[in-house]
Amino acid sequence: MDTLTGLLEGPKARGAFLLKAVYNPPWAVRIEDRAPLSVATMVHGTSWLLPDGGEPVLIGPGDVAVVRGPEPYTIADSPDTPVRVTVDPDQRCSTADGEDVTDSMALGVRTWGAEHQEPGSAVMLSGTYQAPSEIGRRLLAALPTIVVRPAAAADATLIGLLGSEISRDEPGQELVLDRLLDLLLIGVLRAWLADPGSGAPGWYRAQGDPVVGRALRLLHEDPAHGWTVEELAHKAGVSRASLARRFTELVGEPPMAYLTGWRLALAADLLREPDATVATVARRVGYGSAFALSTAFKRVRGVSPQEFRTGSAAARTARPEAGGPSRTVVLPGGAGPGPKTP
Repeated sequence: MDTLTGLLEGPKARGAFLLKAVYNPPWAVRIEDRAPLSVATMVHGTSWLLPDGGEPVLIGPGDVAVVRGPEPYTIADSPDTPVRVTVDPDQRCSTADGEDVTDSMALGVRTWGAEHQEPGSAVMLSGTYQAPSEIGRRLLAALPTIVVRPAAAADATLIGLLGSEISRDEPGQELVLDRLLDLLLIGVLRAWLADPGSGAPGWYRAQGDPVVGRALRLLHEDPAHGWTVEELAHKAGVSRASLARRFTELVGEPPMAYLTGWRLALAADLLREPDATVATVARRVGYGSAFALSTAFKRVRGVSPQEFRTGSAAARTARPEAGGPSRTVVLPGGAGPGPKTP
């Protein structure tokens, strides 16, 4: 498994919340669902994406925006429009005076908002990932608050397919929509990673290095192997000291620290499998025993593997990992950030 494949293995939608929303101006919706990741694209009209404490970004027809949570944000027809509706963590929608409009504004299957479109109305497709994929935490920690892929670079066919499928109610429809959402997201992520000025994480950029890239591929392809820096250096064709120095400079952490993080991310994902035991997971990711895995897992994540697997929500969110940088990336060809909110 190369580093890009490992990166794009997560997030992976599992019963994502997808919605077609119709808005008539003036409109403004406050999103407080605390979701780890959301994807939105405009089918008709424009909207302003307003991250708390950040610059507004104008989203036009065909643009695709990826928003990293869990911090709240607002979408609106104008940066000046007061919030009309707030979406809570249960996807319930309420007005500023507390009226629940979740059901009263429902327009059918996965469709919500204004019953009749007016001049200047906006139609948005959105998909919300309900929980972070554990392998994807390394990605989520690196993502900016907002990444926008302009319509000129987006996949219009995929967006059109999502638009036609989102309101259908067919057997297996949830799975179809999950995979379409994944493909839409991956397209944005690949464009973000390929952009030299995007600020992609060091461990991704390092895969192009002839020495460190080789070492990263070895770690990803066989994380259960008993790697040492000396063995990695031998296979990369350099000295131990040279690999350790170069790896740390490009990736941001030493080779063995990176390997530990990758193993524990894999372990966390494997622990979600119903038939997996801590002992089998330990062997699959390179730990000699369940005890060794449990010790490393608890040291890094603050909970034991068993607590992580079966514990309460409080145990799962103990010592949450830091989010990525609070900034916006508009990929080449976009309109760019708008003016600061007054």
